[in-house]
Amino acid sequence: MKTTAVRLYGKNDLRLETFDLPEIKDDEILAKIVSDSLCMSSYKAAIQGPDHKRIPDDVAENPIMLGHEFCGELIEVGSKWQDKFKAGDKFVIQPALNHPSNPHAAPGYTFPYIGGNATYIVIPSVVMEQDCLLTYSGDAWYYGSLTEPMSTIIGGFNVNYHSELGSYEHIMGIKEGGNLALLASVGPMGLGAIELAIHGPRKPKLLVVTDIDQARLDRAASINTVEEAKKQGIELHYINTSKVEDVVSHLRGLTKDDYGFDDVYVFAPVKQLVDEADRMLAYDGCLNFFAGPTNTKFKAEMNFYNVHYMNTHLAANSGGTAEDMRISANLMSRGVIDPTAMLTHVGGLDAVIDTTLNLPNIKGGKKLIYTHIKMPLTAIEDMAELGKTDPLMKELATIVEKSNGLWSKEAEDYLLANAEPIEA
Repeated sequence: MKTTAVRLYGKNDLRLETFDLPEIKDDEILAKIVSDSLCMSSYKAAIQGPDHKRIPDDVAENPIMLGHEFCGELIEVGSKWQDKFKAGDKFVIQPALNHPSNPHAAPGYTFPYIGGNATYIVIPSVVMEQDCLLTYSGDAWYYGSLTEPMSTIIGGFNVNYHSELGSYEHIMGIKEGGNLALLASVGPMGLGAIELAIHGPRKPKLLVVTDIDQARLDRAASINTVEEAKKQGIELHYINTSKVEDVVSHLRGLTKDDYGFDDVYVFAPVKQLVDEADRMLAYDGCLNFFAGPTNTKFKAEMNFYNVHYMNTHLAANSGGTAEDMRISANLMSRGVIDPTAMLTHVGGLDAVIDTTLNLPNIKGGKKLIYTHIKMPLTAIEDMAELGKTDPLMKELATIVEKSNGLWSKEAEDYLLANAEPIEA
C-alpha cells in the first residue's frame, strides 16, 4: 500500500512524500485517514525537531509522520485485534499513549507510519494495547478530528481540583456553580473551552472570557451568546482586557464581594497572564496553565503566601486520556456540545507544510486538512469572494451560509466529492 504523507526530518524540515507502507503484522492495523486538524503542538514539534520531548533523536534517519488530530476508516485489521475491530469501522485515536516504557511516545510525533497528515497509515500494536484506538460513530469526519482537541479541553477541566475544609481529599474538576475565568481564550482551544463550560456536564455560575482582540471576542460572543449562557444558568462576560486599566481588580469585581475565581485558565504562555491569574484566585482556587510554551525556560511568579494560607494551587495537562476522548465523542455525538466554531480554515494535504510552519501567524481558529485532496488552505469566510471566479468555492460559500458561516457535514461532503484528489 502506498501512502502520501508529510514527514518530519528535523527542525523546520517537513517533506510531502509518497512511499510504500510495510505489510501489516498480525498485531497491527492498516487505516485510511480522511481528515486531520492541525494543532499548535505540531508546529512546536516541527520547529523543535529532536529537541521536542516526543520526537526521536534519530528523526533525520527515521522520519516520523506528523499530525495527531485525525479521523478515518480501518482498512485491514491484523488477526490479534479482529475480535474488537473490523474493516470499515470509523476511528479516532487518543495520541497520549502514556506507555510506561516511553511516556512521551505519541502518534503524530514518534512513529514512522502513523500520523494524521497522510492518506494511509499503519497503526502499531501499542495504540490498541493502551486502549487508545476508539471506534467513532459520528457522521462528519471533521467532528472526529475535533474529538482530540476537545478531549484535551475536557482533560483540562477534569484535572483541576478543589478540597473541603478539614479534608485532604481532592474533589476533581472545575467547581460546580463556581466562578470560572478563561484568559486569552478566544482562539480555537479557548472557543472549545467556552462551549464546554456553557453546555458541558459541569457548569460554573459565573464565566468570564478575556482577550485583547476585539474581533475575535465579537466572534466568540456571536457563537456562544450571553443569552444562551443565561439559559444554562450562567452569567457570561466577554472582556477586552486591553481596554481595562487594572485587569485583576476589574475581573475580581465581577465576583460577589470580590470573592475571586475558583478556576482560572491561562490559554497563552504570557508571564503577565500567569501573574494576573494567580492574583484572581479565590480561597482554594486552582490555576490551570493550559498554554504549552515553546520556551523551555518559561517562568512566572506565584504567590506562595496564598499557596500556604489561601490553599491556592496549580494544575495543567498536556493532552487528555482515552477516557477524555470517549467523553468528548459521546458529548459530541449526543449533540450536547458542538465544536464546529473552532474551525475557520480548510485545505488539502498539499497545504500542510506551509500551514504548519506558519501556524502562529495565520489568524483564525483550527485549520482542517482533508488528506485525500489538493487545496490551498482557505478561510471559510473568504469562500464567497473566491467563489466569484471558482465554482467549487461558490458552492461551498452557499452551503456554509446556511449554517451561519460555519463548516458543516454538507460542506464536507461536497468538498470531498468535488475537489481534486491528491493522488492526481
